[in-house]
Amino acid sequence: MKKYNMREMVFWFVFLASSFLNNAGVTGQSANTGFVNIDCGLPANSSYKDANSTLTYISDAQFIDTGTNHNISVEYITPTLSPHYLNVRSFDTGVQNCYTIKSLEAGLKYLVRATFLYGNYDGLNKEVIFDLHIGVNYWKTVNISDPGKTTIAEVMFVAPVDYIQVCLVNTGSGTPFISSLDLRPIKSSLYPAANSSQSLALVRRLNAGPTDSTIVRYPDDPHDRMWEPWSNVPYWTEITTTSQIQNFPNDLFEAPSAVLQTAVTPVNSSEIQFFWEVDPLDKDPRYMANLHISELMQLTENQTREFNITLNDVMWYNKSFSPDYLYSDAIYGLRPFNGFQRYNVSLTATANSTLPPILNAVELFIVLPVSAIPTDSGDVSAINAIKSSYQIDKNWNGDPCAPKTYAWEGLNCSYVVSDSPRITVLNLASSGLSGEITNAFANLKALQTLDLSYNNLSGSIPDVLSQLPSLSVLDLTGNNLNGSIPAGLLKKSQDGSLTLRVGNNVNLCSDGNSCNQSKKKSNNSTIAIAIIVPIVVVVILAAVGILIIYKYKKRPGSSMNTTVNPNNTGFSTGTSTVDSSIKLENRQFTYNELKQITHNFQREIGRGGFGIVYSGLVDGTQVAVKVQRNTSTKEAKEFMVEAQHLTKIHHKNLVSLIGYCKDENCFALVLEYMSEGSLEDHLRGRASGTWPLTWRDRIRIAFESAQGLEYLHKGCNPPLIHRDVKPNNILLNARLEAKIADFGMSKAFNSNNDTHISTNHVVGTHGYVDPEYHMTYQLTEKSDVYSFGVVLLQIVTGQPAVIQGTGPESGVTTLIQWVRQRLARGNIENVVDARMQGDYDINSIWKAADVALKCTAQSGTQRPTMSEVVVQLKECIELEAAAAGRNSNGNYYSGNSSNGTSENYCMDPRNFSQNSTREMEQHPGTIPMVSGPVAR
Repeated sequence: MKKYNMREMVFWFVFLASSFLNNAGVTGQSANTGFVNIDCGLPANSSYKDANSTLTYISDAQFIDTGTNHNISVEYITPTLSPHYLNVRSFDTGVQNCYTIKSLEAGLKYLVRATFLYGNYDGLNKEVIFDLHIGVNYWKTVNISDPGKTTIAEVMFVAPVDYIQVCLVNTGSGTPFISSLDLRPIKSSLYPAANSSQSLALVRRLNAGPTDSTIVRYPDDPHDRMWEPWSNVPYWTEITTTSQIQNFPNDLFEAPSAVLQTAVTPVNSSEIQFFWEVDPLDKDPRYMANLHISELMQLTENQTREFNITLNDVMWYNKSFSPDYLYSDAIYGLRPFNGFQRYNVSLTATANSTLPPILNAVELFIVLPVSAIPTDSGDVSAINAIKSSYQIDKNWNGDPCAPKTYAWEGLNCSYVVSDSPRITVLNLASSGLSGEITNAFANLKALQTLDLSYNNLSGSIPDVLSQLPSLSVLDLTGNNLNGSIPAGLLKKSQDGSLTLRVGNNVNLCSDGNSCNQSKKKSNNSTIAIAIIVPIVVVVILAAVGILIIYKYKKRPGSSMNTTVNPNNTGFSTGTSTVDSSIKLENRQFTYNELKQITHNFQREIGRGGFGIVYSGLVDGTQVAVKVQRNTSTKEAKEFMVEAQHLTKIHHKNLVSLIGYCKDENCFALVLEYMSEGSLEDHLRGRASGTWPLTWRDRIRIAFESAQGLEYLHKGCNPPLIHRDVKPNNILLNARLEAKIADFGMSKAFNSNNDTHISTNHVVGTHGYVDPEYHMTYQLTEKSDVYSFGVVLLQIVTGQPAVIQGTGPESGVTTLIQWVRQRLARGNIENVVDARMQGDYDINSIWKAADVALKCTAQSGTQRPTMSEVVVQLKECIELEAAAAGRNSNGNYYSGNSSNGTSENYCMDPRNFSQNSTREMEQHPGTIPMVSGPVAR
């Protein structure tokens, strides 16, 4: 061990000059030059100033293009919680998801800090374990077992390139997530143990002896290290000073004065002891530690403070130590130590000392070898340009080749010891690429095989591909390329050094000389074909049409299945793939046929603003006939919209269209019959002869309804927004299977290009209308999510969307406000529908309520997608099934979500008090260092 101290007398000129330079560096840092402060999960283009650190945090949207944003559950929000803990970004797809921070300087030293507060953001209350990588090297295993506890990970490293990537790796033990990410430049002279061959991962950084629980960080520490308070009452006593603590010139650590102004000494003892134990998640860790010591008392001639420092009873520093008054000293390791499960550190007063030992602060690190090397920077730039050019929809993030386990899909790389990996094979066959072949491919200088077959690439083949020195296979089969093959590629193909495949490119000429000649010869024939072919096609189609009509009319009693001109009616019957017991094609009925089907409109089964619904029979199958008489222009338009949509959408959780009538007397839709009426009938007690819905039925109905909406948003092209999601429009069949109905107000939009639909006025039902839509007239898929959230709250509570209070709670309030007020008191029973008589799993109920409240967030960006809602509701079904001892796949819902399954479980949030949310600045994570045993 070495004692870091400058005791020798130096010239005042040198001392003052060094101090000036040192302070100049601190001043530069105090302006937080180069600081990057990222709030993960904050909406794009958002920022705010943190009141505690005075630093401005920005959204993470510009640093990553995967993951989804979530808010933590309300139970874990406290008044002292820093804003960057209120939301997270989580990654439920892809094994590795990476943040990229650019504009660094290769070879300089940086501190990166990541923070995590689970806060039950997903409602699962499940332990989460995942790995962190800094660049292409392992950093830390994050273990989240307490949803209210914050965890910190920090590493000091030398940047090998001009950017850094922080990657969250899914190890199969829960979905990775992150709350915030900070980057701080560090002087190259500081922390010499952090170098190009090894990094330092923080275990703990402790400030001994403060009188309060405040974390010391920026601006008190210009480098924004976070020093947490540390004491061991009643065995240690605190001593403090208000005098400034000085750093020696060329100080290797620059511990801040605010930390060194407090210290501890033992009570009635001559020894300070502390220890740490090896975390089971760390495999044979190698440690380095720094002890920061400064004398805070002006000693008299008769006073001496001198002590020995031992590690596991072996001298750590090779002689006794006496700190300097108001100057920062440090004891630090030259080599890492390992091999023990427990490390005991003792500061013991010598026989000559009249005062006990003193300790101001401790830093403990694990040494991380920098063994993996990132991919060649030229290859990284090229492959990212290719990814951007074609908007490649693959989980391409992080380093393309390293670690080898997480190399990008479609890439093969070469791996040579002590050299950067190179991309040698790139397979983008059948990847939906369109446009011209980018010249960026030519920047992959080590490329040996390039497969671009069966895409929609157009234009000519760039000549620069012939300049790739190692290219041996080029496959361009099945595209729309034109022009001539470059001479350089032809030459390589002819001499055998390149396997060139260019088949199924009808406009591509294999010989530059013949290309123009063939074009001239084909001109006349092309003109002739252009004239003759359309004539022949028209004649054939006319003949076939006449034949079909003739044969069809000869069938006795036939009703023609007509495809009506979309320009006139908006109908297009298409081909039905309905997953239903009714196997009838969409067809057009006459008004007289409707009279026969409904027995002259005798049995009315429903009535609304649209008109009347009658029961009927078609080929022995019961149907519902929705009739609009004497329709206005607006009603006719809504009828046309609903009919058009129903002819095109087919899903087991959407009401099926059997046929329609467009007649002078009326408009009508012939629909699948739903014998059990609407969800509203059952929730409000209007369904006669039935028991109140059980929770098992309710949560399955919610799940099936969510699947129907998910299909409208994700399975239709273009996507559809329902605009009037409410219990009246969720119908139930004899098996209580739920199906979404009433598409008269639906809107379609192109989700690839549009983010919303602008409308002239707001439509919908009071209590279900998205407040964001109400204010902006801009309709999005999240408007349906909001309405569904209200429906889900009704399923839980049995209450209407708008509640008229009585007694002390008189007045009108929304169901959302009513639920939030009661859940804030921590008792779910106050909101659950009493008609279920307690027959439900409390965890399933809590989860459903939490999902509903997330769906009804004020901002659409904070709401989940319907796909995410489907996954969460399936979890609720599994919780209820587990509690009831039944198989959820067979008994409680029909079919499976296209989003897969999950094995997560949630816990009753009542088990967590408001005090269980612990700010990181008070308890920075589960790190295995504790105050030591009782002094001997």
